[in-house]
Amino acid sequence: MSHRAKTFFAITSATFFILLAGCRSHHIEIKAENRTGSTIRLLEVDYPSASFGADSVEAGDTVQQSVQVQGSGQVKVQYTTKDKHLAQMTGPALSEGQEGKLQIVLLPGDKAEFRN
Repeated sequence: MSHRAKTFFAITSATFFILLAGCRSHHIEIKAENRTGSTIRLLEVDYPSASFGADSVEAGDTVQQSVQVQGSGQVKVQYTTKDKHLAQMTGPALSEGQEGKLQIVLLPGDKAEFRN
């Protein structure tokens, strides 16, 4: 390999790795903790452009997901209680490019606390 080819390869490789290092996804770690006192069913956490959930969450257990927000809008949570009631709550707004953590504490009486 000639000196010119080696130099070109080195510059191209360095440029690629610099660009790769600058490209990173913004994520929010969302945790939903069941403090309702009983098992909940069909937990769904909706955020702008997607959702995640679980078939059931035992009292005291936590479901978590690292998400990438596209667009903007409010977080919405719903689940079915032990007496088959649909509980629904609305939380804070999230925006594309946002990073950080969001803890959702599900409480008795169809209440929730949303903590950053």
